[in-house]
Amino acid sequence: MRQRNLLAILTAALLATLAGCSLFEESEEEGGSLPSDMSRRADGKTATAWPTSLPEAEVKKRITQLIPTSAKDRAGWATDLHTAFKMLEVPHATQTYCAAIAIIEQESSFQADPVVPGLPNIVRRELESRAGRYGVPSLIVNAALSKTSPDGKSYNERIDALKTEKQLNALFEDMIGELPFGRQLFADYNPVRTGGPMQVSVEFATQHVKERSYPYPIEKKLRHEVFTRRGGVYFGSAILLDYEVPYDQIVYRFADFNAGRYSSRNAAFQLALGKIAGKPLAPDGDLLRYEDGLPANVASSVEDAALSIAYKLEMSRPQIRRDLLQEKSAAFGRSPLYTRVFELADKQGKPMSRQAMPQIDLKSPKITRKLTTEWFAKRVEGRYRTCLKRSSSK
Repeated sequence: MRQRNLLAILTAALLATLAGCSLFEESEEEGGSLPSDMSRRADGKTATAWPTSLPEAEVKKRITQLIPTSAKDRAGWATDLHTAFKMLEVPHATQTYCAAIAIIEQESSFQADPVVPGLPNIVRRELESRAGRYGVPSLIVNAALSKTSPDGKSYNERIDALKTEKQLNALFEDMIGELPFGRQLFADYNPVRTGGPMQVSVEFATQHVKERSYPYPIEKKLRHEVFTRRGGVYFGSAILLDYEVPYDQIVYRFADFNAGRYSSRNAAFQLALGKIAGKPLAPDGDLLRYEDGLPANVASSVEDAALSIAYKLEMSRPQIRRDLLQEKSAAFGRSPLYTRVFELADKQGKPMSRQAMPQIDLKSPKITRKLTTEWFAKRVEGRYRTCLKRSSSK
């Protein structure tokens, strides 16, 4: 009898593993619903959140199990993830935690302040570029870099010892505040725009705290929080999970994390618009031109294409512009322009997908080989699937 029971347990575990299901959810009450891109299990059943009745200690235990064993301080990471999800009101579920865990693993390998190879060379190239742009002689730049900085070391010594973006951020803040040409070269602009374990945009964090309360005390500046484990996990989880997605596959959420929210929806719109306008459009997810972060007055190729068939759309120029200005929000997916474009495109053949992979080449001083948003999204999706399997090895 005991052997038969043991065999039944092992068989159930094997079937769950093969189906990509979590033993967390087996034989327990169902929790709340999940977003559409996470709600379908490999065995065809509907995935749900963990029961709300679970004690906090049990929730953190489950999160810890989902984190790769190679990560240091798994319990600490689990606590920060739990706090972020609780404050953001993200469902506590294998799927949602695995989504965040996959991004952390891809972006930093669970290092709170990840090492960036070649930072000293990147910084010196940036200094040379900006000095040349503003006409600051290299002799003056070299003399200034030999000065002692606030931490007791010369700026040259700090540059040569750079390993992480957190160190880089501190360096530029001191250079802007202390060096005679600092404000002239950088004009209060710190070129470090992303950082931390999920490579979060400082701009996103700044905007997010205007809409939601940050759960931790801000000791110095908000941008410093992005480079901490707790802040990086909180803001990274927010940009990944704290919005309504129209997708049925999670790979498009991961593409959005890399290219910007709703980029996968917008790329599908570009393909549909190009089809009915007879003008192929690059599906990069950007519908308008931008200057200094704001929509430009100059029409984009997308806006031009829409205007060329305004009579088909039965929309005026101001109406088209009005709807395109919503491209970064869920509202665009409900706009007259979006609805009309897909209605016309669907009539020309089989219905077009409402999600498409943004075709973007990734460019950054830190990137040394050709990478794309599609590469990133599929790489993260692979890590996500591996994480789901960890929940089956309970």
